[in-house]
Amino acid sequence: MGIFSKTAEYLKERLGKTRDKISNSLSAVLSIGRKIDDQLLDELEETLISDDLGVETTEKLITELREAYRSRKISQSEDIIPFLKEHMKSYWPPEDRQLHTAASGPTVILVAGVNGTGKTTSIAKLGYIFHRNGKNVILAACDTFRAAAVEQLTIWADRIGVQIVKHQAGSDPAAVAYDACEAAVARGADILVLDTAGRLHTKKDLMLQLTKIRDVVAKKIPGAPHEVLLVLDATTGQNAISQAQLFTEAINVTGIFLAKLDGTARGGIVIAIKEKLDIPVKFVGLGEKPEDIAEFDPANFVEALFEPAGQVAG
Repeated sequence: MGIFSKTAEYLKERLGKTRDKISNSLSAVLSIGRKIDDQLLDELEETLISDDLGVETTEKLITELREAYRSRKISQSEDIIPFLKEHMKSYWPPEDRQLHTAASGPTVILVAGVNGTGKTTSIAKLGYIFHRNGKNVILAACDTFRAAAVEQLTIWADRIGVQIVKHQAGSDPAAVAYDACEAAVARGADILVLDTAGRLHTKKDLMLQLTKIRDVVAKKIPGAPHEVLLVLDATTGQNAISQAQLFTEAINVTGIFLAKLDGTARGGIVIAIKEKLDIPVKFVGLGEKPEDIAEFDPANFVEALFEPAGQVAG
């Protein structure tokens, strides 16, 4: 939506743990002057998998590398990282990452995720960035199973200066969603962000409740929810993919908000998510403050992953 201002250098700085892991592992394989051969490519394949790029993605990259090597487009280890960058960047078409918005009336964003992923903080970041850019924002506290969740979202709403719709703890989450939709229309809101319970993705009844919220919203506002964001914790690596698969079955996830990307060495999971699920990462969380959010930019992300150690501005 063109409202995010984080620079490429900021992203590189916050991806330090992932970058250092990948840089160290690749440097052990791609020594200067080493000729490309099958042994090198086998070692590289093991390295990329261990860096959380995923088996499918790695196999695709290695296949492309073998073809380039056999056709003599590349010949030495120094050619590999530029080759990887170019091909990884091509995996994300621009239209994948656009936030879906309403043609008229409020844009409704339904946010889901397992407890502990950073879901509530991620919602606050979205609310903050929209509000800062002049949008009329309402948050809806549909996670009524935990009183602490309602209280936490209320604190965030007050801190970032946006409205909130909430009920008593233990209320029907779908009823909160209903009232939030009515309030969004009546108050001329631009953005309505609905929090939902931190559902254990293995619990069928909770997933059905999430589906009910989605259906209530769809009846109240045409085309809603316009975006269904799943918050995943980047530090969980491959486990995040299994979560995404199950949530998508219940609510048709349209985008990923990858939280805690600054605190992990497993940032390569971004690439695995795209290849395995074909669900675009749309936002990344890069810290604890409301402003620590960025739209996902594949070019900047890939460059940040492979930035040589010592070349990132502090």
